[in-house]
Amino acid sequence: MICLTFAAEIAVRRERTRSLLLLDPMNVESQIQAIEEKVKALISTEPDLFIVEVRIKPTNNIKVFIDGDNGVSIEKLVQYNRRLYKQIEEGSLFPNGDFSLEVSSPGLDEPLKFYRQYKKNIGRPVEVIKKDGIKTEGKLVNVTEAEIQLEEQRGKGKKSEIVQHTISFDDIKTTKIQIRF
Repeated sequence: MICLTFAAEIAVRRERTRSLLLLDPMNVESQIQAIEEKVKALISTEPDLFIVEVRIKPTNNIKVFIDGDNGVSIEKLVQYNRRLYKQIEEGSLFPNGDFSLEVSSPGLDEPLKFYRQYKKNIGRPVEVIKKDGIKTEGKLVNVTEAEIQLEEQRGKGKKSEIVQHTISFDDIKTTKIQIRF
């Protein structure tokens, strides 16, 4: 026997007051756009800051990633979190105030998405996975509007050689910063 919980039985469920079967992707998209506009307004006085991404999980957990050309301080992120939380609550974007909010800078586990992120990470080791599945690792040495350049060190000691790679942004699936100790 298969049993599904539909909207009529929502009140019976203990864990949440809504059914995940009722999520509307168009509503989520409009919520993301509304939050992006609020964040843009909040950071508008600081031109070195920019939005990387806004995500909303089915549990109404909102994640806002803000970055800066020179990074962004924890104090600023806390400030933006408080102000944005208040705006979302007052704007009634989520019924009954049923949401949580996290404002942070993208961690090292998040892929680079914008030219500005690539630019600020010149000199760091990266892993690039191209759309054809080929993985290239090396030090990010240059970034233009159209492509990135990596230096890969092959071999050790006297047999060591530096290989240059130029990769078009159109060919990149993901780029992640690598941590080396």
